[in-house]
Amino acid sequence: MVGGIAIGALIHGYVPTEFIVRWAGANNPLAVPIAVILGVPLYANIAGVMPITEALVNKGMPLGTVLSFTMAVTALSFPEMVILKKVLRPQLLAIFIGLVTLGIISIGYLFNAILS
Repeated sequence: MVGGIAIGALIHGYVPTEFIVRWAGANNPLAVPIAVILGVPLYANIAGVMPITEALVNKGMPLGTVLSFTMAVTALSFPEMVILKKVLRPQLLAIFIGLVTLGIISIGYLFNAILS
């Protein structure tokens, strides 16, 4: 949780708004997949990622994109995949990753379409 607060503070205080808007703003049609890709390397529970999401919303990132980022952090993180690899065959793990990624991206685009 402390890590999430620290990252959120860095985003809120030091990342220029133009950077966030350029890469993950409403005008970028690839913002949702980019947010998902950026969320995968992070490892946090929902309480730990909330300060980051708050900072991203305050910087102007669309809510659907923020939602996709948050879901990717909690559902698709690399450490989660290492744990799942111990109980799933590689083919099932690939199907899981593909379906969850497709669902997260679809939800992000849907929320962005509804809320804009």
